[in-house]
Amino acid sequence: MKIAILDKDTLGNDISLKCIEAFGEVTAYPFTRPEERLARVQNSDIVITNKVVIDKEIMQNSDIKLICVAATGMNNIDLDYAKERSIPVKNVAGYSTPSVVQTTFAMALYLMQHLRHFDDYTKSDSGWTQSPVFTSLIPAYNDLADKNWGIIGLGEIGKSVAKVAEAFGSNILYYSTSGRNRDPDYQRTTLDDLLSSCDIVSIHAPLNPQTQNLINKNNLPLMKNDAVLLNLGRGGIINEEDLAAYIDRSTIRAGLDVLEHEPITADNPLLHIKAKERLLMTPHIAWASKESRERLVAGICKNIETFLGETS
Repeated sequence: MKIAILDKDTLGNDISLKCIEAFGEVTAYPFTRPEERLARVQNSDIVITNKVVIDKEIMQNSDIKLICVAATGMNNIDLDYAKERSIPVKNVAGYSTPSVVQTTFAMALYLMQHLRHFDDYTKSDSGWTQSPVFTSLIPAYNDLADKNWGIIGLGEIGKSVAKVAEAFGSNILYYSTSGRNRDPDYQRTTLDDLLSSCDIVSIHAPLNPQTQNLINKNNLPLMKNDAVLLNLGRGGIINEEDLAAYIDRSTIRAGLDVLEHEPITADNPLLHIKAKERLLMTPHIAWASKESRERLVAGICKNIETFLGETS
């Protein structure tokens, strides 16, 4: 059994792949450019990909028997053609939930408590060392208790965020991007009401026609003056040009782990805002704790094992 891993660098070098290697001959590529795809999968029985696109052309000209997506989302696979060719496509669901939830609160607390400012102040020669008192109260920060936490996308991750926010004493509201999700434990509301009434808004939704540019120049002004906006769902849900402009003319704070184009491009307007202390960006890391990546590899191995059991 020949197995090709097309973008191993997305799994990291600190994770063991022994369970995959047990299934056959593994060739692992750090990353794969579009023009390299066909040559690398042509003689492979199993292809493992995180973000490398496997489309109709690739499947037509190869003998792939199983596609394993090293992620939950499968929008990089031509699922219709895979079904037509009877090529199973398997993803791994739920592996990253603890990691994403942890990053959500790391971002929220960093921004709410002005930690960048206080760290700089403490280390500055003209900051805390020159203070006549033992503390610094400017800028003031607020408790999470009794604040409204709004969640856009109440799936598995969104519900887990809600539980932790409740432990802090926050009130939970949510907006269903599909219009189908209902949870009796939390208050469902419209997007406009959520934006206008919540102190923290966190996005945990997929990118689709309903969520593309969901947050934009028309509804950003609805947010409270000192609100915190977090996107740990997908880039493209927030219009980045609109957000960059609004951060500089308002007092909202934003934390983004995902962007429309990844890696970020040098001309992204978010890199050029003036109020840099009110914007926190990370390079799509929320999913990627070591334990999360270990669960991901274990899930891939389970998918391969199940496939081989079904075809033996």
